[in-house]
Amino acid sequence: MFDFAIKSDRTIMPDGTDKAIVLILDGKIADVVSTLPGGDIPVIDVGNDVLMAGVVDPHVHINEPGRTEWEGFETATKSAIAGGITTLIEMPLNASPVTTTVAAFTKKLEVANGKAHCNLGFWGGIIPGNEKEIDPLIGKGVLGFKAFLTHSGIDEFPNVSEDDLRKAMPIIAGNQLPLLVHCELTNQNAGPSRDRRSYQEYLASRPKKWENDAIELMIRLCAEFNCRVHIVHLSSAEAIGMVNKAKNGGLPITVETGQHYLYFNAEEIQDGQTQFKCAPPIREKANNELLWEGLKERVIDFVATDHSPAPPEMKALESGDFVKAWGGIASLQLALPVLWTAAQRHGCGIGDVARWLCEHPARLPGLESTKGKIAKGYDADLVVWSPENSFVVTKYMIHHRHKTTPYLGERLFGVVKQTWLAGKKVFENGTFLHFNKGKIIRNG
Repeated sequence: MFDFAIKSDRTIMPDGTDKAIVLILDGKIADVVSTLPGGDIPVIDVGNDVLMAGVVDPHVHINEPGRTEWEGFETATKSAIAGGITTLIEMPLNASPVTTTVAAFTKKLEVANGKAHCNLGFWGGIIPGNEKEIDPLIGKGVLGFKAFLTHSGIDEFPNVSEDDLRKAMPIIAGNQLPLLVHCELTNQNAGPSRDRRSYQEYLASRPKKWENDAIELMIRLCAEFNCRVHIVHLSSAEAIGMVNKAKNGGLPITVETGQHYLYFNAEEIQDGQTQFKCAPPIREKANNELLWEGLKERVIDFVATDHSPAPPEMKALESGDFVKAWGGIASLQLALPVLWTAAQRHGCGIGDVARWLCEHPARLPGLESTKGKIAKGYDADLVVWSPENSFVVTKYMIHHRHKTTPYLGERLFGVVKQTWLAGKKVFENGTFLHFNKGKIIRNG
């Protein structure tokens, strides 16, 4: 009748956390019950460890093909399952070619074959002049589209203008897919850096106004075209009010922030520590406390890593030059423990973490009926973890390609014990049990 069952004293379900038995059949959750039904059903009892839906991260840069020396499907998806992440949605850059044409997407699908250690979906890209590629990319299976309002850091992926968006948004809206937007309007000159090692100067060079102006533009276009708009990696808390007003007005707009904005504060970052460089930047503590309030009040919908790795030499660690350093933080494997560690300090519980890492991010790529919850009919993508246990981050435990991360040396709470994909245990207590068990996800 059932393949097996997993029992936990702390099972996170849509209506709360309680003792429960999750019944698994053919890779799906057949039922969630309080007492074991009759019959000879194998039971895996994880005791007081938390049983949660697998983490969904819809904002990762895997960079293959073309820049696989930065990261690749093999290493990224391996680190994902080590961190309890069962589904990744990959960005259209920094691969080369970027995923802005069907030809490029076809090539990406080919190289991902045989390397999906977790489930993998893909965003397409919007750049100036590629509006004729939107429908074909949708036909090929992308889950939505990503655009930049400022230079992306990759010349092959130039930023769009309002005119470009006016061509693309009606097509995206007609297909009821989301448009993800990096919101910085860098039309103001902050002036040259006097001290290229100064974090405070780097922070001042990317002011909140850039984000605020960009988000104001996207709210206006969202209203005009009734296009689903998603603001990625919100850093400026000053934008929360306008987003809240737009949501209350019924606009289809969602927002994410990143773990690094919730865990670190600008006051703690010393000059020359380029491992912290990202865009938008990590801002001051007062700002970041307001991001927490926006998350608690559900104005900010979820948290995603924006895993953006690069070879260590590109981070300019020796010179500490914030102008030269690549802007991106590698943290994929640490998504759950980083957020949980910070969440405890802010009075939040494991149910909040499940909402921010599992349930709500599954909605963005249209996976809300199959992933992100422990409920009947959902995929048996699961993570078992201990909120009370902790570990210190070392380069030896990290499975993504490069070990440069601002979390090195941090003590984090939340140890991943097991990861399950479609009812198959793929990771347990630091050991990989099965590889290439992920599925390629396409729209429809």
